[in-house]
Amino acid sequence: MIIEGKEEWEVERILNKRQVRGKDKYLVRWKGFTAEPDTWEGRKNLKNAKEVIEEFEREHQRDMEDVAQQEREETMFKCGELPGKFTAKILYGWSDK
Repeated sequence: MIIEGKEEWEVERILNKRQVRGKDKYLVRWKGFTAEPDTWEGRKNLKNAKEVIEEFEREHQRDMEDVAQQEREETMFKCGELPGKFTAKILYGWSDK
């Protein structure tokens, strides 16, 4: 695709994100290509792909919230519930020995 007289590749989707020296880098899948030419690109190289970046950020944020919720649910006990070994110890005075 030609934009402002320069040839540019079209971003199909963003696959991942990482920080390098405090700057965001995105793993880009280029439209019409397989995984082999995927590259890590900074935001300044993706000026014309703002919608794709925003979509990735929304999905990534939702995934992070789901993981955090799942971790909270795994560590919390229901009201009056204790893990098995603690129940026996409290009710019957048994120890782990």
